[in-house]
Amino acid sequence: MDEKMVSLRINDIPVTVPEGSTVLEAARSAGFNIPSLCFLKDINEIGACRICVVEVKGAKNLVPACVYPIADGMEVYTNTERVQAARRTNLKLILSIHNQTCLTCSRSGLCELQRLCREYGVDNQMAFEGEKICYEPDTSAVHMVRDNSKCIMCRRCEAVCSLAQGVACIGTSGRGFATHIGPSFDSPLSETACIHCGQCIIACPTGALYEKDNTGLVWNALGDPQKHVVVQTAPSVRAGLGEMFSLPIGTNVEGKLAAALRRLGFDGVFDTDFAADLTIMEEATEFLRRVQSGGTLPLITSCCPGWVKYCETFHPDFIPNLSTCKSPQQMFGAMAKSYYAEKMGLRPEDIFVVSVMPCTAKKFEITREGECGAGAGIPDVDVALTTRELGQMIQRAGLLFAELPEEEFDPTLGIATGAGHIFGASGGVMEAALRTASELLTGKELEKVEFQEVRGAHGIKDAAYEIAGRTVRVCVLSGTANGGQVLEDIRSGKRAYDFIEIMACPGGCVNGGGQPLQPSVIRNFRSVSAMRAGALYQEDQEMPLRKSHKSPLIQEVYEHYLDQPGSQRAHQLLHTCYTDRSGQHR
Repeated sequence: MDEKMVSLRINDIPVTVPEGSTVLEAARSAGFNIPSLCFLKDINEIGACRICVVEVKGAKNLVPACVYPIADGMEVYTNTERVQAARRTNLKLILSIHNQTCLTCSRSGLCELQRLCREYGVDNQMAFEGEKICYEPDTSAVHMVRDNSKCIMCRRCEAVCSLAQGVACIGTSGRGFATHIGPSFDSPLSETACIHCGQCIIACPTGALYEKDNTGLVWNALGDPQKHVVVQTAPSVRAGLGEMFSLPIGTNVEGKLAAALRRLGFDGVFDTDFAADLTIMEEATEFLRRVQSGGTLPLITSCCPGWVKYCETFHPDFIPNLSTCKSPQQMFGAMAKSYYAEKMGLRPEDIFVVSVMPCTAKKFEITREGECGAGAGIPDVDVALTTRELGQMIQRAGLLFAELPEEEFDPTLGIATGAGHIFGASGGVMEAALRTASELLTGKELEKVEFQEVRGAHGIKDAAYEIAGRTVRVCVLSGTANGGQVLEDIRSGKRAYDFIEIMACPGGCVNGGGQPLQPSVIRNFRSVSAMRAGALYQEDQEMPLRKSHKSPLIQEVYEHYLDQPGSQRAHQLLHTCYTDRSGQHR
């Protein structure tokens, strides 16, 4: 059925757009950007901030473009004196209760409110005098800080936490000037069901939410002659970091990333993708054993600490379904302080492991009990940084990132396959596991290694594959709200699977809460996660080895250190356990 089209005029330019479009979307198609603050497509469409108001011929009042539907013959004006005056007034009203310490704000230069005030010539001298309530920043959570003095009540964070993630640990409280966003009863964030995913951070247009800065710990370690400091970088980092240095979205900066880390002073520069390959060896083996022995199915991946925390908190009856494998971050740390330590003749306690992740939940994961594979009191990972924090370190060090040479990761723990690279995209873990599981089950070489059915940014993807005479039913999910929906369907008998991949962040790790910030003017009209994921799939396509079990480093590690996948030694270093958290939080 053909899509019905509607014709209208935007600033006297004729436009034809699909029926059901908003004025905001119609204007964009005509080459006009309408500013907004509260609007995030498919997440927060409430028309609250009124920055996007426009004139519609025949309408008595200005209308919010983000939620106002188009109609045939409509005439819209987006930049009249009346419109500009209204936007300036709304900005002044927002500034009247806003903490304007912009120079020291975490979002300075990236703040959407700051940008709009600059564009419309609004400064603090022009703002109205509102009642400002003193808010103490909430620093209780291990991964982030909440500063309500910078909040503009756009409610993006509330919407993404509730709708995309299904957690709803923050919401609107109070009345009048005292209205604010926060947990129920103004509890500390650490006492809520927060899963540490950081989606609220990348949704926030101002500096009201930001990750905890752990770069000082890394600088101190780099300056300590007693410490052998190594760093690992997740696959999504190479697809996102370049944005902090004005490179196009989805630019693969792997070579410059390795060069930058070496110049920051790290003693070992490695690729987490090695540990992703290691994860596949353990997870594929676990899946096969469960299938062959009648173990608990579906097996659900455990690479994402945000998803794991969600499962422990909201669906603890599915804990037996979780793979016992640690995440690649933790596996790498355990191997760095055992296998690597032995090869280098170092004591595990003298190795300081830094991870660079697209994820704020990784800051929580390193604090979990049982993540000490190399021995009691020796954490697998010492510090987890976000992509943004690494970008800040590179900037502070004065490195001209775009001018750095292309270098490679150190080979000791830095060799990986294409299967490891695609972990950052939703469906990547599943595809990597299927490549290895298929060959292990059939004993035959896969002619085609791409499993297209599990790729893409759709929230829920189903597929079934015939492998060694058995139908393997799989599901790939991103966004924990989707995860919760599917688990409910499994519980009720509506769905049945053998293997499930769940990532907390919509689109996967490429859209993690620690990735470079993109304003709503980009996020509303372009799929940032798809653009970043494209870089990872392209790298996989170009790799000579695309299956985890084919990695010479993986083969060496098992032959000389771990014995075989699923061995007692492998379990000691690479596997973990989980906790029922359903009664711990409000």
